[in-house]
Amino acid sequence: MTAVLEITATGPLALLEDEGRPGYAAQGVTWSGAADLGAYRAANRLVGNQPGMPCIEITLGGFEARALHAVCCAVTGAAAAIRINGRAHAAHHLLWLEPGDHLAVEAPVAGCRSYLAARGGFRGDRALGSCSTDTLSGLGPPPLQPGDLLELGEGRDRWPAATSLPPLIVPPRAGPVELPVLRGPRHDWFAPEAWTLLCGSMFEVTDEASRVGVRLAGPRPLERAGEQEIPSEGMVPGAIQVPPSGKPVVFLRDHPVTGGYPVIGVVIDSDAVGQLRPGDQVLFRAVAGRQHQSGSSGDELVEHAP
Repeated sequence: MTAVLEITATGPLALLEDEGRPGYAAQGVTWSGAADLGAYRAANRLVGNQPGMPCIEITLGGFEARALHAVCCAVTGAAAAIRINGRAHAAHHLLWLEPGDHLAVEAPVAGCRSYLAARGGFRGDRALGSCSTDTLSGLGPPPLQPGDLLELGEGRDRWPAATSLPPLIVPPRAGPVELPVLRGPRHDWFAPEAWTLLCGSMFEVTDEASRVGVRLAGPRPLERAGEQEIPSEGMVPGAIQVPPSGKPVVFLRDHPVTGGYPVIGVVIDSDAVGQLRPGDQVLFRAVAGRQHQSGSSGDELVEHAP
């Protein structure tokens, strides 16, 4: 195969990601995959790829690449400026790079992660059927580095019906990010006012934010009802685990498969969590419905069997 793209700068972090590795939690392997699956899928759809083709996940911009051959691509996700040879182009639109063209994805003004797809999908080493980089375990390809050369695969599908898709993140964000949340399997381990505090207070994303999880700071700690210890139990993307500090941690795609702290709630929209950045304000909105149970099945809240 022939390389079509040379990476010249990666910013804070650039990874190959796809749909991840669902179904391996029993073997101790987490789901991983794109932190914002919606934006990732939109990028593949724009360039006419088959579902599941690897894209580049770019954290907080600073990414640059040079086209070695003509390539059709698209950038989705965070509200970041896109430039080709210094000239501004729109995200969430089809882009065409000619040999020698220079592509830059700048630091976003809202959101955290951008997704660069190319027609055919990027090639990468697979582990358990996935090209996704798991930053917690190190499974999958290493993070991209300047000088890396990327080839395209054979993941082409029919051309899409549209050449653009509406962005989900439109700057400036008006107020806090609202996250719908279900009661978790251990919400009764907390003081009665803890759930009210979680769903009625403003939280801020701290600088302890990664693909593993996002730690939040609130007006005061979420207090437990007792001091009992909990055996390790299964975790899912969106789980809100509360360590002894009382500061909640919302798990993302590279979360551990088990945890030893109680889960007070589960965020339904884990994609939105994947776009949070330090300093963002968050409001949890309680959703009416049944309590989320550990090990129960649901749309992307559990590790499905293969």
